[in-house]
This record gives sequence, C-alpha cells and structure tokens, in this order.
Amino acid sequence: MDNNSLDIFVECLPVFTVASDNPEGSILEQFLRYRQELLDWNTRMNLTAITGPEEVLIKHFLDSLSVLTVYDHPRTRLLDIGSGAGFPGLPLKIVRPQWQVVLVEATRKKVAFLQHMIETLHLKNVEAVHARAEDVGHKQEYRAAFDVVTARAVASLPALLEYAAPFCRVGGQIILLKKGAL
Repeated sequence: MDNNSLDIFVECLPVFTVASDNPEGSILEQFLRYRQELLDWNTRMNLTAITGPEEVLIKHFLDSLSVLTVYDHPRTRLLDIGSGAGFPGLPLKIVRPQWQVVLVEATRKKVAFLQHMIETLHLKNVEAVHARAEDVGHKQEYRAAFDVVTARAVASLPALLEYAAPFCRVGGQIILLKKGAL
C-alpha cells in the first residue's frame, strides 16, 4: 500500500471533520474499516472499478468529502442518487453523523453492501433504499424533502438534474460530482 496516500488522507481529514462529531469512534478508523470492507466485497461483486487501497482514499473518500467545500450545514437532510458503494453519501455521513442521509441505489447487491456498511460502522439516521431515483421521486415522503441532493457518476448532467429536482426542497442545493465532458 502507498503510505503517501494514507498520509495525504490523514492530513486532509481535519479540514472536513469536527473532533466532537463522532462519538462512535475514530473517524479515521471508520474510513479504514470502510475501505477494507469495500475491497473485500469488491472481490466478490463489482462495486467499483477503483480497487487500489490508496486510490480508494483519494478518489472515493476525499472526492466525496469535497461536497463539504460547497455545502456544510449542521442540520441537513441529504439524499444521494445512485449511491453505488456509498459515494458520496457514506463518507459524508461518517464526518457529519448528525445529518439524516438517504442512499438511493437501483442494484440490490449494492444496497446489501450499503446496509452492511451502515451496520458495520454503527451509523444512525441513514437509510439505503433499493429503487430507481425516478421512481422514488414520485413518492410523497421524498418530494421536496431534502436540503441537499448529491449524485456521482450516475448519468448525464441533464438526466441527473431531472432525477434530483423532485427531491430538493425550495432553497435546497443539488450537488453533482462530475468529471470530463458534461
């Protein structure tokens, strides 16, 4: 393993965390456990194409936490569309345990992984929903109910905006993590 990546992650983590935020244990320990579980499960099912332990820290965890550079309010309801292996929703939940988080994922095996991680990391007020975002968006309990809606590597920008809009409350934010051409 590349210790340099771990050093970079450890150096960056305080930027996104508040020491008193996590009574269940060390935030770093939770991320390392999450990484190990992700890599273990990924040998049995395709959760992510990123399989290097050092890459997980930077390309999954830090990338997910970058959401906090544009949105960071203490009391937040977040919905993550197409969570996959939990990005960005679970890393955000780890560093903001007071947030209420809903992870929407259409693939059953990925939802099983998300539920496993929620239990393994002892996360509260987080729910993994097995459904397509466009279907969940029609349910009254989810409509205009979230302060922030996130998505990463799910669909084109126009499609993501269409999926996300029904969930976002008036005055809320939609944060889409995209790379390359939009």
